[in-house]
This record gives sequence, C-alpha cells and structure tokens, in this order.
Amino acid sequence: MKINKLATKMFVATAALVLGACGSGNEEGTANNDEILTELPEETTITFWHAMNSAQEEALVKLTDDFMAENENIKVELQNQSSYPDLQAKINSTLPSPNDLPTITQAYPGWLWNAAQDEMLVDLQPYIDDETIGWGDQEEIINSLLAGAKINDTQYGVPFNKSTEMLFYNADMLAEYNVEVPTTLEELKEASQSIYEQSNGEVVGVGFDSLNNYYAIGMENKGISINKDLDLTSEESKEVINYYADGVRDGYFRIAGSDGYLSGPFANEQVAMFVGSIAGEGYVKQDTEGKFEYGVAARPEPINLQQGTDIYMFNSAAAEERTAAFLFMKFLSEPENQLYWATATGYMPIVESVVNSDEYKNSTETKVPAHLNEATKELFSIPVEENADPAYNEIRSIMENILVNTDKDIDELIENSVPQLEDVWNQ
Repeated sequence: MKINKLATKMFVATAALVLGACGSGNEEGTANNDEILTELPEETTITFWHAMNSAQEEALVKLTDDFMAENENIKVELQNQSSYPDLQAKINSTLPSPNDLPTITQAYPGWLWNAAQDEMLVDLQPYIDDETIGWGDQEEIINSLLAGAKINDTQYGVPFNKSTEMLFYNADMLAEYNVEVPTTLEELKEASQSIYEQSNGEVVGVGFDSLNNYYAIGMENKGISINKDLDLTSEESKEVINYYADGVRDGYFRIAGSDGYLSGPFANEQVAMFVGSIAGEGYVKQDTEGKFEYGVAARPEPINLQQGTDIYMFNSAAAEERTAAFLFMKFLSEPENQLYWATATGYMPIVESVVNSDEYKNSTETKVPAHLNEATKELFSIPVEENADPAYNEIRSIMENILVNTDKDIDELIENSVPQLEDVWNQ
C-alpha cells in the first residue's frame, strides 16, 4: 500500500515538473479526447454524480479530499443526486444532452446499456493498461466484480460500492429454540418451520428482502441466468417460486412490508432471520442494540449475487478530464482506501487482500467481515442486455404478486405472468 501511495505521489511530482510541457494532442494544443494523457499540465475539474448519503457520503467526501490533497491540480466536484431512482432518472433525462453529463457517474451497468450502444461511454481498458497511469503494480480488482462492470464485454466501469447478500439471524432466539444457523435452503426451511411452530406462530422463521434477487440467485444456483430466454414456467423456475410460496402460505416465511426491508420486523423480533444486503448491517446493529444479539452468516446457497454500483465515464469528457477521473477511480480502488471505505460504509472491499486481511476480518464495528469470504466464494452478476434492467424489476413485481396470493393457483399465477415479462423484454 505504501508503494502505491508513493507511486501516486511520484506521478503528481512528475506532473508538476512537466507543467505546461505536455498534454497537447494536436497542433492547436488541445488534446484529442481519445488520446490518453499521462500528465495534466493545468488544473482539471471533474464532476461525479452519486447517491451516497449519511456515513457513506461522509466516507466518500473524506476519500475525495484525500485524493485532491495528493493531486493538487485535480478538483473533484461531488454532486449528490439524493437516491438511486433520482440518480437513474437524472442520467436518463440528461443523456440526450451529452454536454450536461458529469465526467463520471455511479450507476448499475443495466442503467447504461443504451448509452453503451450509442457509444457515449469511455472504454476504460486502455487506461487500465496504460504503462504510465494504468493499474501497473496496484492490486487487481476481484475478477468477478470487475467483470460485472462490463457492458457487451467492454470494461466501461470500475466497481465502486459493491455488496452481496448474507443471512442475518437473532442469535438469542435461535439458541432459545435450539436451532442451528442454516447453511442450505433445506436447513433454512426446517429451521423456519421449527421456530414458527415452537413460537405458536408468533415468530416467522425467515424472509428475503429482495424478491428479484431471491429469484435470480435461486435460478443461478440451478444453472439458469436471467435473460430474454428465461422460461418462467420451467420446472426450475416453479421450484424456486414454490419454495418461497409454500413457506408464506404455511406461515414460516414472509416478505418485507411496504418499506421493502425486513430489518424492522427482525429488530422487533417478529422474524428470526432474514436475507439482505450486507450494506444494511448498520441499520441492523442500530435497531437491535440492547434488545438481542444478532449474528451474520453466509447466504445458504453456494452461488451468490454481486450487486451494487460501479463508476462509469462519459465520452463527452475532455481528455484531461478523462485522465483525472481515471486517476480518481484508481485511487478509490487502492487497498488502503478500500479498507477505509469498507469499514466505514459496510460495502465489500473490491480487492482480495483487504477481504482476507486481519484488520478487516477482525473489525469490532461490524460482523460481516468475518464471514464475507465464505459468502463470496462464487459470485455472479445479472447479465447486461437490452431491457434487462426493467425486466429484472418486473420479476420483483411478479414475485410479489405471487407471494401475496398464495391462496390462489400458483401455476396459474406463473402462467399469467409470462406475457407481463415478455412485454418488458420486448418493449
């Protein structure tokens, strides 16, 4: 890590020495946008649209200040767009006016599928490979996370606030009902049934925060990806849906309320376990403090989903801005900054050395780090293709409709959902 920091400082020093002596890509002294500048002769300002709030925003501001302190000729303007939906809407409404786009933005790859088709994003691979400002000796990002930031096999993004799902459980309650922490879906079902029966129906065993994640992960574990060829009526699909529907119908499973999260019912001891994003641990810790001991374990399926956003660069940025933005993304990915980011926000580190470091795993602030390696042995991403993002959201609606109507014919509900999903894929 010290070597990386030193290398960064050396770059800054080198840039200062050649101030005014480089950066021109043509006779007029203005760099071609497609040219990779290895030095920044003048002060360069970049803008970054994000949706980080509270402790996450504080951590981002701190890292950004650190970067600007080390790179005095680069200014990063952080522009908070409030929430993911607002950020996505802002990006979509601004794409027709490229000059109004930021230099870089936080985004899910599916949001930018059309932008990639319209060649509005910068391919970052040449920057990563560049001999002067590229990744060089800096530790590589975990391959599955880096691959998740590709669109059409092009490296348009660099992973940013990544997370995955884990099992949160009420340790006191599991001990009270003599139930072991489940490690498979079958054990999860048996544990949930036992708790529900022993509590005379007062406590539900488990629920899943994200219904489209539940379905996608279940299908991936059966060897089927979420894409346009998905058959909702297949045997594997019905098996995934009925596992949850059976539990809801019989009372030992439940879904989240209107807020979309189960951390509230979990803190109120209405549900003994729930599967949710590791980014939500802070809320679990805060809401259960003084009530009971909570625990964290790997999600009880072998293959898990990597989720969270990446950082993408728009090709409306000038060559100077592109280099400055790439250096910022590279800085955020440095192991020492990843350690700070992960411990301050709850997001998962994107480099292996931090995931396996004692400093991270022995964190006294959170319980996720000690089990993250087990939970991320095999990660996958939702495939990025045309209309994949709205289709993925539609699966959430389909699952919700089925799970609130478990008194009806599930097969018929699934059959009726087929045209609903096809319409979204074909819009």
